[in-house]
Amino acid sequence: MTRRRPPARRRTRRPGGRRQRDAQLGVVLLAVVLVLALVVAVVQWLLAHWWVIVVVLVLAVLAGVGWLYRRQQQARWEAVRAQGLRYGLPQLDGLHHSKFEDAIRDLMRRDGCSNAARVGGGGDLGADVKATDPYGRRWVIQCKHRRNGVRGSAVGTPDLQVLNGTARQVHGADVAVIVTNGRVTAPAVAFAKQQRLHVVDRQTLGVWAAGSRPLWELLRAVPPPRKPSAFS
Repeated sequence: MTRRRPPARRRTRRPGGRRQRDAQLGVVLLAVVLVLALVVAVVQWLLAHWWVIVVVLVLAVLAGVGWLYRRQQQARWEAVRAQGLRYGLPQLDGLHHSKFEDAIRDLMRRDGCSNAARVGGGGDLGADVKATDPYGRRWVIQCKHRRNGVRGSAVGTPDLQVLNGTARQVHGADVAVIVTNGRVTAPAVAFAKQQRLHVVDRQTLGVWAAGSRPLWELLRAVPPPRKPSAFS
C-alpha cells in the first residue's frame, strides 16, 4: 500500500506587515497634506500682506548694492596702494625674513601679478613666492634676507643649486629668481647664467622696490610671453 502525503499547508500572509505599510503610507500622506496646507497658508498671508514682499526685496537689493560698493571700494584701494607701493633698502633691511617675503609678494602684485602668494616656510622646496605675470609666465622666487644687508653673508652657489633643482621640475616655473638684499658671490652669478636662473642682487632690488618698473623689465633674457596681454 502506498502512503498518501499529507496536504501541503497554505502559507497565510500575516496581516501585521500590510497594516504597517498602510500606517506608513498614511503618515506620508498626512505630512504631504500638512506641507501643502502650510504653503497655501503662507501664500495667502503674503498675498494679503504684499508689502512685506516689497520690503524684503528692497532690503535684499540694498544689501547687495552695499556689498558690491564695499568690494569696489576695496578693489580701488588695493589698486591705489599697489601703484604707490615703494620700499627703500634700509626699510627692507629692517624686516623680518617672513616680512621680506611679504614685501616681495606685494611688489609682484604691484607689477600686475594678481595671484602672487607667499608660500615660504618649512618644506617649501626653494619657493618663497609664486606668481603669474600678465603675460602668463609662472614665477618662482626664492628670498634670501640678510639682516645686515651688504655686510651679511653672501648668497652662494649652493643656494642657486636648490632653486635650480626645484623651480622648474617641482614648481613648474618659467622664470626662476633668487632675490636678496645682500651680496651674491661671483661663482653664484656665473652658475645662474649657465642654468638660466635670474639673480636680483641688492642693487637691482633697490631699483625695483623704489621704482615703478616691473621686475621683468629689469632682468635680462626673460622667457617670451605665454599669452598676449593688455601690457603688450
